[in-house]
Amino acid sequence: MTGPGIDAGLRGVGIDLLEIERLERALERRPRLAERLFTEAERAYAGSHARPGQHLAARFCAKEAVAKALALEAWNFLDIEVLGHHGPPELRLHGAVAERAAALGVEVSISLTHTRREAAAVAALS
Repeated sequence: MTGPGIDAGLRGVGIDLLEIERLERALERRPRLAERLFTEAERAYAGSHARPGQHLAARFCAKEAVAKALALEAWNFLDIEVLGHHGPPELRLHGAVAERAAALGVEVSISLTHTRREAAAVAALS
């Protein structure tokens, strides 16, 4: 289906939603978890805000959404990196995730959002 604003080249989509407090509690219980889930740049970006968990949760959702869109079964969270301080988020893929996108011949775009309670992301393949 196509129409105004809909790209006929859309080849896949992934979405994820997360309760922010759930991630914040997990990070409190297991402080090293952040190092396994988020790159140094992602942690630094989140740490520059009043509520880092809100920004980490949105990035966690982006990573899950990308994995779903690419139909990944096993992957490393650090192979999906979400950057960007102003404007749309920038996505950098590394390792097996980058190889999968290349094998499919797709570009991956993401959109992030959050409220006080929840974070969400959508990944689209084109």
